Amino acid sequence: MERTDKKQHRFGLVGKNISYSFSKGYFTQLFEKQGLTDHSYENFDIQNIADFALILKDNKDIAGLNVTIPYKEVILPYLDKVDEQAASIGAVNTIKITESGLIGYNTDSYGFEQSLVGHLKEGHKKALILGTGGASKAVAYTLNSLDIPFMFVSRNPEEGQLSYTDLDAALMASHTVIINCTPLGTYPNILEKPNIPYELLTSEHLLFDLIYNPEKSAFLLAGENRGASICNGLAMLELQADRAWAIWQQ
Repeated sequence: MERTDKKQHRFGLVGKNISYSFSKGYFTQLFEKQGLTDHSYENFDIQNIADFALILKDNKDIAGLNVTIPYKEVILPYLDKVDEQAASIGAVNTIKITESGLIGYNTDSYGFEQSLVGHLKEGHKKALILGTGGASKAVAYTLNSLDIPFMFVSRNPEEGQLSYTDLDAALMASHTVIINCTPLGTYPNILEKPNIPYELLTSEHLLFDLIYNPEKSAFLLAGENRGASICNGLAMLELQADRAWAIWQQ
């Protein structure tokens, strides 16, 4: 795990293989802009969720944590309390550490909704969610709140979910919002993309990728080449980070 010079107010990110992560750079810059010289943000890169207990044991002065892949769901049993919205979503990406214990929140839903709504058009009535991890749960929660019916697409679909081979012309025509919640295409594996029938995309489609590095993933580029509208995950990340910061300051 990475260590930095200890500050009075310490925050960090819990995840696996997170050296690339957006969060540390964003919060470090935020603290600098606000003149918060006694604040720091660091990465806690762990290979197993069981190591989360060691983070808490060795860093008793940590005030707040973000949580990323692959621990947004399995972190729940380690928390003393979960915010009502996060409990409904079934995933946590923000933890506030208080004298009475660890409180879990989900700010992904807020970030996704705020970054999605400006791109929605009249024809965007149904959605496909690619992937079934923690981030996809926040996306599903948001689509429900926006009254946009959706289907999950998975390489190993459970009952009620679609496989990638199920994506025929009819499904692609009726589901004009497609959200990539998988890590496929993330730097440095920038040529990877979900296995959807890109030849069936049109200018009626909106492709949203939670990936932000590269700016245009292979998924988004393939959609753009077919005339689809595209949006990456950078605004969502910034918005969810700002909401996490507000929670930590409460």
